[in-house]
Parts: sequence; structure tokens; C-alpha cells
Amino acid sequence: MNNIKRFFLEIAYDGTAYHGWQIQPNAISVQEILNHALHTFLREEIETIGAGRTDTGVHSKQLYVHFDSANPILVDNPYRALQAINALLPFDISVKRIIEVAEDSHARFDASERSYEYHIHSKKNPFLINKSWLLRDIPDIEKMNEAARFLLGTKDFECFSKSNTQVFTNICTIKEARWEQNGDHFVFHITADRFLRNMVRAIVGTLLEIGVKGKPISYIQEVLESKNRSKAGVSVPAHGLYLTRVIYPYIQEK
Repeated sequence: MNNIKRFFLEIAYDGTAYHGWQIQPNAISVQEILNHALHTFLREEIETIGAGRTDTGVHSKQLYVHFDSANPILVDNPYRALQAINALLPFDISVKRIIEVAEDSHARFDASERSYEYHIHSKKNPFLINKSWLLRDIPDIEKMNEAARFLLGTKDFECFSKSNTQVFTNICTIKEARWEQNGDHFVFHITADRFLRNMVRAIVGTLLEIGVKGKPISYIQEVLESKNRSKAGVSVPAHGLYLTRVIYPYIQEK
């Protein structure tokens, strides 16, 4: 009898100390640390698959990963399993939920929507080191929000993609792209069905060309129509970026 079941973990992490989510040679990743903790607790070889990969220094408030296991504790006592796994993880990675799912569920391919935030602050703050990007200029939020409206809908976003990435399409559907300001703190919110490599950081850099460097709002249209990464703004630093939400049709949000 096959007792192997599939589980989703909802995790969160501070990406400062890691070279991104995905396992890679000669660098410590969140996936490597999580796999080791699961292997130690479950006494099985565990391979996790994440909803996506974050780059070096990027943070995640919510990321789902899936893995298979035959250990009955995950079903019989998920609270104890959660506590035990968290005890094995470092302070900057946490598991928030363990969810049993259908055996064909997939953390990457089943995700229908993803959301990111990019954080900027304009006054020096020691408590925001590696958590938000210090930008000494005050951006024009109204201009950037007007420009961000041109990002909405289904479009080819090749101009914001890291070069030489192998993807089947550059088409994404963006349903939200907006800035908000709270005092000297600025946050860009973006939600889409999928994202290309480096896309959010390139979009933020491009909007700042308008909001800080004075380029016209029409610049965003020119960049989109060019399909050329060199026409867009520079990629902003990774440490201001957070993956904040991943949506699945069969997982209830808390």
C-alpha cells in the first residue's frame, strides 16, 4: 500500500543571509536549509518544490512549497510537526502551515496569482537595514501611479525580464500595480498571474525614472513597446522586495 502523501508548507523568510530560494552550488539557499530540516525531522529524503524562486536578498512573507512524505505525523499531529520543523529552522525562516493536498497538486504550476511589494524609505532608519531601500530623493507618487496604470492587463513584458532567461512566453497579466505612501515610507504593490525573472525590480526602477528623474509618463509605454531590457530603468536593490501572497484555487487564505 502506498502511504506517500503530498503536503504544502506555507513558509516565510528574511532573505538577507541567503542566495535566494533555490538550491545552488557553493551558496546557501532557503530551499537547502528547509530540505535539511524536513529530512532531519521526518527521517526521509525530502525534495521541496516552491511556487517560484526569489533572488539573493529578496524576502518572502508567504511562499508555498510542496513535498511528498510517508510519515504519518504530518496527518496525525500537524501542530506537533509544525513546532518540530520550526525548532530545526534558523530564526529567519518559519513554517506557518502544513496542508495535506491532492497527490497531483503542484506549488509552482497551480498558483493562479502572485503578489509582491517593494519598499522604499527616504530617511535613514537603522531598523530598515536590508528590509527597505534608502532613496534620498522623494518620488512623485502621483506620476508613478499614473504611469503604473499602463502596466495593467495582459501584455508582453520582455522589456522587464532578465536577459537570456528561457521561458515559454513573456506574456503576463497584471491586475494591480500601484504605489502608496505613509510618511517617508513608499510601497509599490503589484499582482499578476506570473512574473518574469527580475521583472518587479525592473518595473520599480523604470517607474522611478518617471517619479524621481523626471521622465514623462509616456516613457513607460515606450519601454513596453520596445520589448528591450536596455530601454527600461535599472533594477532596484533586492533587499526592498517581498513576495507577499500566492493564491491557489484549493487553498483557503487565512
